[in-house]
Amino acid sequence: MSRENYDSPAQQRILRALLVLAGNEFQGLAPGELAKALGVNPSTATRDLHNLREVGFAEQIQETGRWRLGPKPIQLSLAFSTALTRARSRLDEITNRYSREI
Repeated sequence: MSRENYDSPAQQRILRALLVLAGNEFQGLAPGELAKALGVNPSTATRDLHNLREVGFAEQIQETGRWRLGPKPIQLSLAFSTALTRARSRLDEITNRYSREI
């Protein structure tokens, strides 16, 4: 099967939306700003934001109506950081065990 059979423009666009939202956690983005960044119409951006909200990847700031990353991607990055710390600790233990002189 060719690669084109697996590509989904809608899924690719939603993933790009996450990248655009990243870094705007405090002020957020208006749907129109997201639409412009993605090169789509505002209704498409609004639909994408709704889908991201449904899984916790985006949230609307109540005071401004703007959008930012939701808790899920942050939780994923914290989980990765925790796993990395555990792996680093385990590697240090192994290094210390094998580097002792006999």
